[in-house]
Amino acid sequence: MQLSERSFKVVADVFHRVSGIRLVAAKRQLVIGRLQKLASERGLDSLDEYVDKVIKGGDEAELVKVVDRLTTNETYFFREPAHFEFLADMLTRRRPGQEFRVWSAASSSGEEAYSIAMLLADKIGPKGWKIVGTDLSTAMVEAARKALYPMERARNTSPQYLKRFCMRGSGPYEGQLLVSKELRANVHFEQANLMQPLPDIGQFDVVFLRNVLIYFEPDAKLDIVKRVTPFIKPGGYLFTGHSESLSNLPTGLTSVKPAVYART
Repeated sequence: MQLSERSFKVVADVFHRVSGIRLVAAKRQLVIGRLQKLASERGLDSLDEYVDKVIKGGDEAELVKVVDRLTTNETYFFREPAHFEFLADMLTRRRPGQEFRVWSAASSSGEEAYSIAMLLADKIGPKGWKIVGTDLSTAMVEAARKALYPMERARNTSPQYLKRFCMRGSGPYEGQLLVSKELRANVHFEQANLMQPLPDIGQFDVVFLRNVLIYFEPDAKLDIVKRVTPFIKPGGYLFTGHSESLSNLPTGLTSVKPAVYART
């Protein structure tokens, strides 16, 4: 299937309005690949027809599917390990008796949140901590709640953690892993759009906001950081992706080390 320049602009404009993310022309082939299945499911042989009938037609249920499809990105456990090393060191200095809370603010299919959970369970124990994961995509939120992953995504996970916190699949689940029920009990996922008012999820010692700001223009990036900052406890930290920098933005946060910022 092909997608005309006119139809690509319609998709890009709608997606930007909903998500705040600007799809550049170089993403046109990605959009074609992601939308072909949706068009086929509607019995349509043309992406231009799909755009005219569904996206321009304002079918809200279908628009949710479009956003889900365009925001789906594969991730893996313990991505960017320097943050987990910083977090482990931070836990040695935490005040005992206080619940330690972490927000995975762009949690995708949940690997980041469960990586944090493994570390907290190891360093703190089965209780005394909570994790909230949010994502724009409802499909990703549902996938995170299922906590079932291809083994390949655990390539950076220690054998000890895999043995303690995951179950290896067999039979029809061969080649997959399931995060343990005990770990999942302390991790909550819900849908949230970082470009809109956020749900009342409390304050956190650490917020992971990684590998999402790179998709936004500077003004939108600053808006997101300012929207997220009140959820960080004074003295808490914001982690961004190592390819992302806030150095030129007036965020009010203090740079501690690369991709780590403190709320003072």
